Amino acid sequence: MASIMRESLAALADLTRPHFFFVWPLVFCSGLALATENYGGFTWVLVGRAALIGLFGFTAGLVLNDYINREYDRRDVNGSLTRYWRPFGERPIPAGRLSPRAAFAVFLLLAGIAAALAATLPSPHNLYVLAIMGYSYAVEYFYQIKKRNQTIPLAQVVGRTDFALFPVAGYLVHGSPDATALLFFLFFYPWTLAHLAANDIADIANDRARGMATVPIIYGMKGAAAWVLGFSAVHAGMAVVFGLTLGPVALAGFAAGLVLLGAANYLTLRGKSADAAMRALPLMHGSLLVYAAAIIAGAVL
Repeated sequence: MASIMRESLAALADLTRPHFFFVWPLVFCSGLALATENYGGFTWVLVGRAALIGLFGFTAGLVLNDYINREYDRRDVNGSLTRYWRPFGERPIPAGRLSPRAAFAVFLLLAGIAAALAATLPSPHNLYVLAIMGYSYAVEYFYQIKKRNQTIPLAQVVGRTDFALFPVAGYLVHGSPDATALLFFLFFYPWTLAHLAANDIADIANDRARGMATVPIIYGMKGAAAWVLGFSAVHAGMAVVFGLTLGPVALAGFAAGLVLLGAANYLTLRGKSADAAMRALPLMHGSLLVYAAAIIAGAVL
């Protein structure tokens, strides 16, 4: 009985990626920090509510990803990226450790908790957040289905708007659709496109086996590395524009994040291989944490 319980908990952990649990509330609450700076009204209760919305809402999206791709993930031939993202190193649905029905139930539970918490926000902020949640799950489905059959990376360009809107939703927990929300989106969206391409370079063997039309499949490894560099450059430009509106603390943090992103690009461009992209991914994720912390610090200090 204890063994079955341990296996079930391990499968659930691989489904929800809990070792990244602190990232999603931090990124979400970076938006909230800007909103409270612009509009006032800071309370720890609001921060706690927003953190839980971000945690449960994003984790639900990760579970939805696994549910949609449950059959295609059976074709995986390389476990490197799976081991990076999952604490016990397996995709639990294809491995037979968790049924598709159970995984979908977990998605509904997590998304339901996030939606219930969002619904308690005052109007119209509850509507803003719920609308972005609904859009994001729909776009996640579109992305996973569309990348199975495309000749241009439409799935990626449309699909990453969900991640780019994630901190914007955090802003809209307390703020309104305004210039800051738009700048946040324009700052973060190019990063999400660069990050996704690097992730796909790292996972190219599996995407070939699955028959997915990702950026490195469509444009080759050199083209994908150029994609990462190009969107990183656009992101760097927007970091300057956005940072100048936020002040010196955030701008300094953005500079530190861009150093990490530059190092990730160097590895990707030099290697143009899955192994190089695997080494670059932690640097890209580090840049995300630095950005979120810098935005929060700039709003508080």
